Formats: sequence, C-alpha cells, structure tokens
Amino acid sequence: MKFQRLTAVLLLVAALMLAVLMACYPEASWQAGVRGLAIWWDVLFPSLFPFFVISEVLLGFGIVHFLGKLLDPLMKPLFRIPGSGGFVLAMGFASGYPVSAKLATKLREQRLVSRVEGERLVSFTTSSDPIFLIGAVSVGFFGNPKLAGALALTHYGGALLIGLVMRFYRPDRNLPADPGEGDESGRFSLKLALKAMHEARVQDGRSLGELLRQAVASSLQLMTVVGGLVVFFSVILEVLTASGFMGFLYTGFQQLLPLLGLPSQLAEPLMGGLFEVTLGAKASAAPEGIPLQFKAAAAAFILSWGGLSVHAQVASILNGADLRYFPFLIARFLHAVISAGLLLLLWNPLMGAAPAWAIHPPEFGGQEVLYGWGAVPGASRFFLVTLAILLILSFLAEIIRRQRHRK
Repeated sequence: MKFQRLTAVLLLVAALMLAVLMACYPEASWQAGVRGLAIWWDVLFPSLFPFFVISEVLLGFGIVHFLGKLLDPLMKPLFRIPGSGGFVLAMGFASGYPVSAKLATKLREQRLVSRVEGERLVSFTTSSDPIFLIGAVSVGFFGNPKLAGALALTHYGGALLIGLVMRFYRPDRNLPADPGEGDESGRFSLKLALKAMHEARVQDGRSLGELLRQAVASSLQLMTVVGGLVVFFSVILEVLTASGFMGFLYTGFQQLLPLLGLPSQLAEPLMGGLFEVTLGAKASAAPEGIPLQFKAAAAAFILSWGGLSVHAQVASILNGADLRYFPFLIARFLHAVISAGLLLLLWNPLMGAAPAWAIHPPEFGGQEVLYGWGAVPGASRFFLVTLAILLILSFLAEIIRRQRHRK
C-alpha cells in the first residue's frame, strides 16, 4: 500500500513538472506534438491498422485456431507455448510493435494461451518490422543497404534467442490454457486443425458484417491509444531536451560508456532511443569519427529495446488482460543487449560476406516510400513467408517425433 501511494505521488509530481515545462516551452511542445502526430498518421497507422483488422477477422473465422494446431509440434517443445503463438510470431515480426501484444491478449481472452504462456509470447515476438529496419534504418538513416542483413539477423535472431530463454520462465506454471486439451494437441494433423477451426467459428457465431464492424472499431480504438502515446512521448522528449535535462543525462551517460568499451559519442543516440525508437535509430547514424560497427550496434540496441513509447503501448494493451508487464520489460532489455552483442561479435563475418541488399521501395503516389501504405504489401509477403517457414519446420518436427516414437 505504501509503495502504491509513493508511486502515485511520484507520478503526480512528474505530471506537474511536465505541465510546467510545456508551459515554459510552448513552441517546442507544439512542434513535437505535430511531429508525433505525423509519425502516427504517415507511418504507424498504415503499417498497423490493416494487421489489427485482419488478425481479428482471422481469429473470428478460426484460421488462427487452424494454424495453431498445425504449429503445435514446433512451438510447444521449442518455446513452451501453443501453436497459435506461431501466428503471433509471424504477424509480430512482419508488422512490428505492438501487434504481438494485441494478438497475445486476444489469445488469452479466448483461452488459447495461459497467463504465463501469454507473457512468454509477448516477450519475444515484439520486434521492429522489416520495412522500417531495412528501408528506414539501414537505407534511409545509414545509407548502407549492406547493413540490412546484419541488423535483421541480429535483431530477429536475438528475438528467437529470447524465446528460448523465456521457455524457462516459470516452468512450474506450464498448465494448459484449456483444461480440456487431450494428448492429441501436440500432433501435426490437418483433421484436428480443421476441427479446431470449425469449433472456433461455431463458438464465435458472428456474421461477417458484424465481425468486420467490431474488428474495425476495436482497431481504431487501439490506434487512437497508440497515437496518443506517440505524441505524448514525442512532447516529453522535446521539452526535456529544450530544458537542458537531456543534456545533463547525456553528460552522465558519456562517462559510463567508455567503461563498457563503447564510444562516448553514442550517449545521445542511446538516451534518445530510450524514449523513442525512430529518433534514437536516426541519431545513432549521425555521430562522426567512430567506427560503423559501434553505430550499428547502438541501432540494434535501440530497435530491440523499442523505446518507452512502445513500452507504454504494450503496457496499455496488456492491461486489458491479466498479462504482466514486468517480464516484457526484462525481455526487452535482454533482447537489446543480446542483439547489440551479436552484431559486434559477428560484424566481420556478416559485413564481409553479406551482399548489399537490393532495396526497391514500392511506388505510391508517384513517389518512392520506405514505409506507410506502400509498405503493406511487403510486410504481408514477409508474414506469409515467415508463416510458411514455421509450417514447414512444424511438419519436420512432427516427422522427427513420429520416428522417435516408433523407435
């Protein structure tokens, strides 16, 4: 009780300080708010809204239940989550944060995952989307298409490593979300998958029109929350910078980085990335006079951490279910450290052998864009390819399981 009261007092003091800073720097606050709103409308809305709607429709039609049964042989032994988590993995990797948190809460509401399984799932499926990682960061910010392969491998590879680590999170709570699950739940069976899809569709019972209406309404509501948080943290970062507080943090961080063997010039990008991933990733490419590998490692750290803006979005989504935020926080920090460490460790073999990726941005309105509505087809293809790979691996896992059973 005392801790809750202290937290409430600290939040109140912080809110009053921010209000005073916004009153002292009204022009900076206005510009930051407009910039955050532009990011939401031009980048986040087109890249997230279609996937929110599609995922809810697929859940209502039982497609996720169908895929979940087929992915059980892979996801259960590897990550200790049901096969439906494979759909969240593919969708989260393709569309970026915070789509996986939204899907995990939906699975939890439908009792497709337990509380612990949902927390594991959110912890390692929350990632940057490939269009932003390749197009905006590698090509746009760094101007180096060859960097895309190294960043993608360490970012998504680090996420999968976090998934393997999180399988040991609360192993004593590995109870099925649905007590009625039988021994057949871990088999790769098309018959069982079709049966699960039919039962889910019958249980849902909504017509196509009603399903679309509710999917659009709930997705718009969530996008409003995401947009508000993006604008909020954009204003916070701007007023803290204008007041000189961020400069104070930069100075302190500059003293710490050399102790970790990192250039002190990375203090500003890393601190900016602590709040907002886009600004931090862009700033990581700016410092001059330091090796590219350290700037790329800073970008990998920022992309995997996600920024407090993403953390607030995920926390607000998880608040709608009984999933806890703290495991996600720990996993984000571990993912950031692992991704940056992998990039530094594998820098020479990756950058020496990887070809420069040929990036052909889609045309939209006569202009080339690296994200926004023009990026939706590319993200959709990435989702389908990832899902196909997972299904193939699950089929192979089932073959191996059957051979062991025969022996």
